[in-house]
Amino acid sequence: KEERIVVLETENAALHLKLAEYQGLAGRSTNEVLQLYAAHGRQQKLQRSSVVTQLHRAIKKRLKQDLKSLHSFALELSKDFRRQSKTCIYQVLAAVQGIQLQNEAMQMFQIKAFDLEQSLQEVTERYEKEKQKRRALHNSLVELRGNIRVHCRIRPLLPFDDAAGHLISQDRQRNFSEKVAYAADDETVLVKCSRPGHALINKTFQFERVYNDSESQDAVFADVAPLLTSLLDGYNVCIMAYGQTGSGKTYTMLGPQLEGNFAFSIEDESELGIIPRATQEVFRLISEKPPGSYWVEVSVVEVYNNEIFDLLAKDSYGKVFGIKRDVVTTREGKSDVPLLTHETVENASEFLDLVNKGLQLRVRHPTLVHAHSSRSHLVVTLTITTVVFGDSFGTSWEDEQTSQRPNKEVSCTFPQKMRDNKSTSSSGTSSPVQLEATEKIKQVKTRLQLVDLAGSECVGMSGVTGAALRETSFINRSLSALADVLGAIAEQRSHVPYRNSKLTYLLQDSIGGDAKLLVMLCISPGQKYLTESMQSLGFGTRARQVQKGQVKKKNFPGLSKAK
Repeated sequence: KEERIVVLETENAALHLKLAEYQGLAGRSTNEVLQLYAAHGRQQKLQRSSVVTQLHRAIKKRLKQDLKSLHSFALELSKDFRRQSKTCIYQVLAAVQGIQLQNEAMQMFQIKAFDLEQSLQEVTERYEKEKQKRRALHNSLVELRGNIRVHCRIRPLLPFDDAAGHLISQDRQRNFSEKVAYAADDETVLVKCSRPGHALINKTFQFERVYNDSESQDAVFADVAPLLTSLLDGYNVCIMAYGQTGSGKTYTMLGPQLEGNFAFSIEDESELGIIPRATQEVFRLISEKPPGSYWVEVSVVEVYNNEIFDLLAKDSYGKVFGIKRDVVTTREGKSDVPLLTHETVENASEFLDLVNKGLQLRVRHPTLVHAHSSRSHLVVTLTITTVVFGDSFGTSWEDEQTSQRPNKEVSCTFPQKMRDNKSTSSSGTSSPVQLEATEKIKQVKTRLQLVDLAGSECVGMSGVTGAALRETSFINRSLSALADVLGAIAEQRSHVPYRNSKLTYLLQDSIGGDAKLLVMLCISPGQKYLTESMQSLGFGTRARQVQKGQVKKKNFPGLSKAK
């Protein structure tokens, strides 16, 4: 074992020697490797520097080429820009010159247009003057002949025009809603008459004034107002609305009606009809006269089923209810209604209140054509008594007069002594002072009759039955009697059938007497009402042919001395 240990130690020493030798070799090899790495790194650096140099040279060469080409492109672009700028400058100069020429031409056109406008305005003014002259001459001719003035108003299409009223096809219903009546101008109505299988025929009707469907109540009353001036000059005046059911007669005469009754609304003054406007105008004209020189009374009657009813009559309790009256002929040959209620009014508000009370009693009945169809003719009469005083009485009364007129309403007051005289004379006794006053006072009465006629109806279209059918029969008969009276007057027959109807009997003095009569035709424009519209237009044409002779003016006795 010891020998073995010695051998192993000897081998171990030898191995240690070899290990030291090998470690020395490994250190040398490591140094060589590091040197090789260093040499390789230097070689790579040399290679990189040469590549970068070559690349730099290539880039520099390419940049020189690009700069050269870019410089040449910039030169060409600048040259092109100069050429285009010159071209644009030439174009701008040419445009400026063209604009200057256009401005000069525009100025010339403006001067010509201004001259044309001036000439057109002058021609228009001359035309209007000539038109007014022609109208004035025509009115003078109407005055001399005593012709009836006829105005025509075409209402707009309304929602209920689409209702058929009876069973028809949809195509025919669409035709019914078409508009066939137009206002060609302010004096001509154009009606397109068409029937299946026949060519379209246009018919025209001439009247003193024609209102289209867009003209307001103001425009309608503007042509009526001149008649009211002649009322205070001593002429009787009658304004009558004629037309079929639903054509706008009541709206034209009264204005829009309140729901549930016949009363008309006075809130919107622009919608007021002829009756309230005429009353306001009458009281305005009276306000310009000496206080107390005019006394106004009002009566409201309706002609229902050929009977006359007093709508202002009161019972013992003061309640208003309609009483049947009769019409008679006086000794002077005038028509009169005995016991008719005449209420004295001092301003337009009192008048409108009375008319509204009377309208509550007016008969109406819904039909397929109109839901609020009036079944009677309404006649509102304003009787204006002109009081002419002598010098002594007029002076003493004016000294005693202390009444004042309100700012908003125009009022008129009948002289107190005259009223005392009326009340005393009814009892059968009078004082000397009152007798003297009676001798100094003279009166002239003129009447303004405002008539809203019931509408003519086609029974098949309105669908009325029973009592309403009987009303329709009386309405159509009274309107037919009115047409007969106008025809007899136009033909100058010896006998005029006024008494064929209570309506014509009541209006005898206005139709054939010494009153200025204006008929306001109201027509519906739809195809559905073509037959009734043609009938109304024919009535207006016949009315224009009536020549009553020059209307007589009532003289005011002692007027110059009173003045």
